[in-house]
Amino acid sequence: MAIIAVFDVPGMTQAQYEAGTDKLNKGRGLVKASSDWPVPGLIAHIAGPSPTGWHVTDVWDSEESFNRFGETILPILRDLGFADVQPQVFPAFNVVTA
Repeated sequence: MAIIAVFDVPGMTQAQYEAGTDKLNKGRGLVKASSDWPVPGLIAHIAGPSPTGWHVTDVWDSEESFNRFGETILPILRDLGFADVQPQVFPAFNVVTA
């Protein structure tokens, strides 16, 4: 079952988001395709500023795929100074892609 993972990261800047995605993407800059992710299963990734910092919403094909991704992204977030980030995870009822 597909899931929605919502990250709200108070205090994160665009520059920090870009630094994190560069680490995630092994030094190739922003992630631009699902193939740039370190584990398969990403359906969609949306990121942008929020009133308090940075907001990311991902859709994954399963909670298992998202958990494997967590093994990579959580250490990166800790390195950026955001050790307390806890994503909210919801079941996806309907997923439509372009």
